[in-house]
Amino acid sequence: MTELADIEIRMNDGGPARLADWRGKVVLVVNVASKCGLTGQYEGLEALYRARKDEGLVVVGVPANDFKQQEPGTDAEILDFCQTRYDVSFPLASKTSVVGAEKHALYARLIADAPQADGDGPWRTRLEGFGIALNPAPEVQWNFEKFLIGRDGTVVGRFAPDVAADDPRLVAAIDRALAQPA
Repeated sequence: MTELADIEIRMNDGGPARLADWRGKVVLVVNVASKCGLTGQYEGLEALYRARKDEGLVVVGVPANDFKQQEPGTDAEILDFCQTRYDVSFPLASKTSVVGAEKHALYARLIADAPQADGDGPWRTRLEGFGIALNPAPEVQWNFEKFLIGRDGTVVGRFAPDVAADDPRLVAAIDRALAQPA
């Protein structure tokens, strides 16, 4: 199995990146979308990134159009939306599939390493109430699911879509990960 750090993903500018590029950092990987009920989380993610980047936190947004086609734009349109609407400065990947047959290798590995999301329940119940068929566990449930990768390159947490950037569970996990030596 390929090491998590060695899996390549295309970034919004077209260039390649690997988690190894952020070795020694704590990386929060979030599948994002611009037309989702949770899109406002961009604001909290950007605030978290700006507040903690000097301590070694990197937020990586991974736009995905897998859930009700809530990320229909091109990479250029996504970047413009993120920068204009939310002043996003954290790295953004190119639009990437996070579920199904086209699931990117990065997400296959993240899911394998962290099959259960903390905070899973309320969002799942809400979606089911709308009659939306959900992916079976351990698949990514919806936009804005978060995977936390420690300085050593291992997944140290996974958080449900409705766990916001300022949620005490996520903040505590980030604090623990940042406290580890690089």
